[in-house]
Amino acid sequence: MMNKDALKKKIESYEITCGVVGLGYVGLPLAVEKAKAGYRTIGFDVQAEKVAMVNEGHNYIGDVVDNDLLQLVKDGRLSATSDFSFVKDVDFIAICVPTPLDEHQQPDISYVRDSARAIAKYLTKDTIVVLESTTYPGTTEELLKPILEDGSGLKCGEDFYLGFSPERVDPGNLIYKTKNTPKVVGGIGKDATEVIAYMYRHILQSDIHEVSSPAVAEMEKILENTYRNVNIGLVNEMTMLCHKMGISMWEVVDAAKTKPYGFQAFYPGPGLGGHCIPLDPYYLSWKAREYSFHTSMIESSGMINDRMPEYTVDRCGAVLNRHKKAINGAKVLILGVAYKQDIDDYRESPALRVIEEFKKRGALVSYFDPWVAKYKYKGEMHQGLPELNADDIETADIVVITTAHSNVDYEFVQEHAKAIFDTKNVMKNVTKRGNVEVL
Repeated sequence: MMNKDALKKKIESYEITCGVVGLGYVGLPLAVEKAKAGYRTIGFDVQAEKVAMVNEGHNYIGDVVDNDLLQLVKDGRLSATSDFSFVKDVDFIAICVPTPLDEHQQPDISYVRDSARAIAKYLTKDTIVVLESTTYPGTTEELLKPILEDGSGLKCGEDFYLGFSPERVDPGNLIYKTKNTPKVVGGIGKDATEVIAYMYRHILQSDIHEVSSPAVAEMEKILENTYRNVNIGLVNEMTMLCHKMGISMWEVVDAAKTKPYGFQAFYPGPGLGGHCIPLDPYYLSWKAREYSFHTSMIESSGMINDRMPEYTVDRCGAVLNRHKKAINGAKVLILGVAYKQDIDDYRESPALRVIEEFKKRGALVSYFDPWVAKYKYKGEMHQGLPELNADDIETADIVVITTAHSNVDYEFVQEHAKAIFDTKNVMKNVTKRGNVEVL
């Protein structure tokens, strides 16, 4: 039987060796924080390029400080590997792998399942395993636990601890990072929850909130992002109505948020992007069907948000029409493919779907993003303009702003553009707005 007090003493004395499976936007910042806290940390990734960059001290994640990574590697506190046998040498493992949707908009948990199977081969007694990847309620107990037990011959709660602690990474957030964002922990059994929470309290400088089970922690994460999905869906639907009524939804939201209670401002846009908000509601809807329950409000908001890239192109078509130009054959310049401002993350970015929709209708599309020089979408690489110059803007029949990057000169864009469709209201402070239409 595991001795939780002995494990806590190892945590206190920094005798614990930590492992992180998946060195992406979630895993690498977490690995860095573990190493900075004083724990020997080993990161794992299937991509040899990422492993090599970490071992050379070269950073590739915006939320990680370059010098922090380099120094941790030099000091021998952080290293990376593509060999899963590292698991036998660690005491605490965090699984931070992708949980995307498949082509049928259903959860793809293959990365979690494959990681669990690989970990099980090398799992030893007195190890703590924590899943951080966003997933449907029940994953930790229904999927991970049997795989780890069957593959290792060990018993959860007796030979190893298992729990779920959802990542809350918000790329580009200048205030809340991995280190200071409150953490939710739900383990299989009270002892597991206590030990996992104790570990995170020694790694992070934030509140650690303990819940009664992994399922509660999994559902909590889904609620966070579904809350945003539903409210953004509401605002996007009202935006469509406001356009028909000749009312600015942006002005409506600004007026509504003057109320000091009972209202939180959400803004319209060309769709949803990122690694969580566009995906998580589908995880819940998929799981709900197991209980013959239909998440009608969630599914409705998802339908509205999914429609926004097409709606954006429809609105652009109306703008072009006023200039006696069809979408077919029009030159379209997209400003921004990252899913949010001032980051290089384009996962699930609505801008990619806007570009795809323009191309389907025969438009000639180019893009500029100061943060994303090139991107891969549906297996193809796309190259952006190296810089934003007057010729490229003047040549375009319409400029479509899909990301509100702060390092773009929008006055310059306005001066040279024939027509602008602004989905982010970044042109609101531009003096001359005769060629600007806002979503």
